[in-house]
Amino acid sequence: MKDARFTIPSAALLAKVVDMLDAVPMDDRDTKGDVYEYMLGKIAAAGQNGQFRTPRHIIRLMVEVMAPKPSDTICDPACGTAGYLVAASEYLYQHYRSEVYASAESARRFNHDTFHGFDFDSTMLRIGSMNMLLHGVENPAIENRDSLSEGHAGVEGQFSLVLANPPFAGSLDYESCAKDLLAVVKTKKTELLFLALFLRLLKPGGRAAVIVPDGVLFGSSNAHKSLRRALVEDHKLDAIVSMPSGVFKPYAGVSTAILMFTKTNSGGTDNVWFYSMQADGWSLDDKRTPLSAKNGDVHAVNNLPDILDRWRNLGGETGRARTAQSFLVPKAEIADNSYDLSINRYKEIVYEEVKYDPPEKILGELRALETEIVRGMDELEAMLQKG
Repeated sequence: MKDARFTIPSAALLAKVVDMLDAVPMDDRDTKGDVYEYMLGKIAAAGQNGQFRTPRHIIRLMVEVMAPKPSDTICDPACGTAGYLVAASEYLYQHYRSEVYASAESARRFNHDTFHGFDFDSTMLRIGSMNMLLHGVENPAIENRDSLSEGHAGVEGQFSLVLANPPFAGSLDYESCAKDLLAVVKTKKTELLFLALFLRLLKPGGRAAVIVPDGVLFGSSNAHKSLRRALVEDHKLDAIVSMPSGVFKPYAGVSTAILMFTKTNSGGTDNVWFYSMQADGWSLDDKRTPLSAKNGDVHAVNNLPDILDRWRNLGGETGRARTAQSFLVPKAEIADNSYDLSINRYKEIVYEEVKYDPPEKILGELRALETEIVRGMDELEAMLQKG
């Protein structure tokens, strides 16, 4: 709680807060977590360092796609309020509750060794630690650490799963950046440095689901190309889910994608699965209000269930046309396109043929309209003369 300040200016306000909290049933750990998540949701302003809150339904999608197991060691090196770690803990609690609490040792591992979060904002560290505690994780490893500096040394190769939405649009001086990251990719852009960091943090066989700005997928600089080439050729690039630009409103309108890969150090990419998300169940404007299905068509307003279904049955994606919402692209084709990972590079657009009336018919209709207008004007003029 270093440097924490908690000020309630009057006794009456304190009494009101206590009475309101007392009325909330706190027996269930989910209730306490929900109250805290609601309070976090009211923090609508972006942080000074480019942080903004990842929508919880997007976090849940990424966790369900990765399907963590009790044996996983999970890390978010830009954890903020620990949303990813909370969602991962809830997933494990729901799917592996008996296994997690099978013994004192397994419970200790769940509470102490499974979840790791790094951030250099002390306020975020306090919020993230409290969020995890209220969601039933007693002692997560939430640490004050600048992930891109030399301070991350000593934790590389330790994690089997990385879930993250790192800061975008930042830059660092070469002097302040970890040298081993610069050895992977020589750049000052934080979004590329974080990708290099994820590869360093993962152990061989470790998986990652991370959010990146679209520029990472098609940027033409040497740093962009070399990092994409490494993902495709040296590791196993699994999937890219393109998201609409309104997902992070009102904080930002940047277009983003979910990048999923497995660290192998020996290649393994055969086909990359692309999915074009059009709707996430919420309006894509600044208000971000939930949408209801029209005529029972849930997919029209929410693609997330479809993403999960198709991801869990990738065999059914073989042979799917490039005009569809999702499809597979072979590694050789990606390599031929300079490792461009933008879905627009591979998606085929079908243009609907529109037939118009012949010009003679249109001109005839215009003359008929003109004749009718003239007749109406004559009638009005006659009426004025009579008056």
